[in-house]
Amino acid sequence: MTMTLAVVGKGGVGKTTFAALMVKYLLETERTPILAIDGDPSSNLNLALGLPLRGTIGQIREDTKEQVSTGTFQQGISKPEWFEYQVEDCLVEGEGVDLLAMGRPEGPGCYCAANNMLRNCIDRLGNNYAYVVIDNEAGMEHISRQTTRHIDRLFIVSDPSYRGLAAAEHIVRLTCELGTRIGRSYLLINRVEGTLPESLRQSAERLGAPLLGVLPRDPAMAEYDIIGRPFIELGDDSLIYPAVKELLRQALA
Repeated sequence: MTMTLAVVGKGGVGKTTFAALMVKYLLETERTPILAIDGDPSSNLNLALGLPLRGTIGQIREDTKEQVSTGTFQQGISKPEWFEYQVEDCLVEGEGVDLLAMGRPEGPGCYCAANNMLRNCIDRLGNNYAYVVIDNEAGMEHISRQTTRHIDRLFIVSDPSYRGLAAAEHIVRLTCELGTRIGRSYLLINRVEGTLPESLRQSAERLGAPLLGVLPRDPAMAEYDIIGRPFIELGDDSLIYPAVKELLRQALA
């Protein structure tokens, strides 16, 4: 049975880094095959994983809408079948992990039908994998639109700030209001220097999602960014990856 792991939080807290290191952990523990879904319009999970970017769901959705509106849509094939073929065509295959990028935000007009086809397509595609890892955008678009319907583990990432925790609290409320099926939710606080201030810890414990732990600020991250090295290559000699491994060992036990 497929296990779906989703990473959410406000922009700039390190969601993509955590998602990439989660993929690394799954690979190391031989929990494959893995489907990584980049839900951020900036589409940089591929860089963190060291994979190319072939195309995006956003491009497919825009192209489909334009072809239907101009009457140039290919005859003899249904829209869901064509959509599924295009999605599989932009799937990037790697060693033990494949990547699917959602791409840029939607243009004007209604995308209800396209979103429904997308949800069904991802559901079918995800059944071929042991794990699906979703790096969501800051705006929670894919959860709010229910394009990811069942989540086994939801990792809410914050930085050590009250604004980050406020965004995390909003996410907890949103998932409750939407009735999103979530097995377990966890709060992670990233980029902590030293120990977490007690005032922030107390605020975190009131959010409604248990605090799984903290991740240290790692100088190696800036070095990797400068030279364009994939974060998935961070090893046990880094500060952050051993911490990620321990938290995931607990969360996925």
